[in-house]
Amino acid sequence: MKKTTILGGVAFIAAAVAAGMLWQNGDTSADDVADNQILTSQPPGAADAAAVARGKYIAIAGDCVACHTAPESKNAFAGGYSISTPFGGIFASNITPDKETGIGNWTERDFYRAVRHGKGKEGENLYPAMPYNAYVKVSDRDMHDLWMYMRSVKPVRYAVPETNLGFPYNIRLAMMGWNLLFFKNSGFKADLSRSAEWNRGAYLVEGLEHCGACHTPKNLLGGDRDAWLQGSNLSEWHAPDITANSYTGIGGWSEQQIVDYLKLGSNHVAVASGPMAEAVTNSTQHLSDGDLRAIAVYLKSQPDSGTRKPQPLAADDSNMKMGANVYSANCTACHNSDGKGIPNLATSLAGNPALQAEDASSIISTILQGGRGAVTQGNPTSGAMPAFAWKLSDEQVAAAATYLRNSWGNAASAVKPEEVAGKRKVLNLPEQMPAH
Repeated sequence: MKKTTILGGVAFIAAAVAAGMLWQNGDTSADDVADNQILTSQPPGAADAAAVARGKYIAIAGDCVACHTAPESKNAFAGGYSISTPFGGIFASNITPDKETGIGNWTERDFYRAVRHGKGKEGENLYPAMPYNAYVKVSDRDMHDLWMYMRSVKPVRYAVPETNLGFPYNIRLAMMGWNLLFFKNSGFKADLSRSAEWNRGAYLVEGLEHCGACHTPKNLLGGDRDAWLQGSNLSEWHAPDITANSYTGIGGWSEQQIVDYLKLGSNHVAVASGPMAEAVTNSTQHLSDGDLRAIAVYLKSQPDSGTRKPQPLAADDSNMKMGANVYSANCTACHNSDGKGIPNLATSLAGNPALQAEDASSIISTILQGGRGAVTQGNPTSGAMPAFAWKLSDEQVAAAATYLRNSWGNAASAVKPEEVAGKRKVLNLPEQMPAH
């Protein structure tokens, strides 16, 4: 009897602690500073012009348009884009002020709770494909200005397809558990031992720009691992290490070279492509020089990921020989025999840290499907690369990637044909065209 009573007491205390943790984690009282009467569908007035302008900058910094606008759509923020996750596609919502299909019936407080705490208007849990675990750091002032801007955009009546994930991911209530594990319900706190510039960079990288959403590796539940900004797989792409590591990260880049990359879409060695090209085109190129410099200062301060350079494969390795032949026949016109490319047009392969990452997804996908660099005001022509899926076999693509990763001072593991075959399937690309 006594043992049962003790066990019952322990269970009660455990349940009380768990309930307290859930309450604290789900506490949205920080959003109560927002108005709860005026609806998003009410357009801002002339006196609100300054706030609207600031809010537009916040929307650009947060790259809201990237997810909330469907590809090829002319209706910004109308939703419908399917965000690819390991658990299935999640359709981004319509966040225009339309009352029927958008957020026109939301108040400012509803908006705050969705952006910073992942709560829908009716209190339902949003999926963390919406990076509220980063946006929780956005300040009250920036949230207010962002809401003012959203009131100014064109209402679009468009019903977004319903997200239907398989069991158990379709249980929204389960997001409470995910939040308890991976959501830190705390706003941005400045590090008083650091400069104002560093803190501004931290606010942007950790919050609005949500860089960790792509560049921090994820666990099986989609939560961040304890490897901040050390690179992560994005299915057909790899978001590279952006720590101070000089091998696979940006430790060898100066602050100005980081600024150039984010402003122009290219620098002395790299050309932004894939998802990063979109981020540069839609977001970072429009940031002020001061904000770009602050981001660079913050990134340069991040701890080295610890990745170390291996010995390169020998030049007489059979894969290296095949790769050299493929490169000579198909790549030297743009990337040159020394692998240094063409500034602001064709990426340099020599000494390119992202190319040497353990995950070779990006180089495989680029060889197979081609790509286009970021189009920016400072580099409006950009550069494009043709697809080679039709021309090269899986073995040839693997050999070419291996050669690139182990030439001109580079060193990385060999790429296997099976990896290429997998990417070819994911990208739904054709097999090599028969010779006859």
